[in-house]
Amino acid sequence: MTAKVDPELAAKGSDAAGRRALQVFIAVAGCLPVFAGVAGVIAGPRFIGAAVPGPVDLDSHLRFLSGVFLIVGLAWWSCIPRIETKGERLRLLALMTFAGGMARLGSLAIAGLPSAGHLVGLGMELVAVPLVVFWHARGVRLGWRSPG
Repeated sequence: MTAKVDPELAAKGSDAAGRRALQVFIAVAGCLPVFAGVAGVIAGPRFIGAAVPGPVDLDSHLRFLSGVFLIVGLAWWSCIPRIETKGERLRLLALMTFAGGMARLGSLAIAGLPSAGHLVGLGMELVAVPLVVFWHARGVRLGWRSPG
């Protein structure tokens, strides 16, 4: 589906700086799931300070989810080139990330306050990611185009 360019917004300019800023934000923010994913795959439960050895199923599950987390981060990075054409991918990743944040919020309600790192993740998942979706949609309405 091709987004329609809002002529009124497009008349104000293509907002190349806003496009680049979103790309930089995704590049930097994408480091979190990539690095956490790699660390979780390599270290398993030790990555989050869990006692090792622990339940084998916990180790297996955490490493699996860390692999998924790693790929989600790489997929976010794949949105950077020609970002204006990646709306469907960006929205799917945002939905996946937001759903994970909602699950994390549920854990906060059930199990209590997690570590500072997980609270940062929660903020990214439930606040920053929805803002990225709106930022991207605004840019598409402005008529963002790849340089060159």
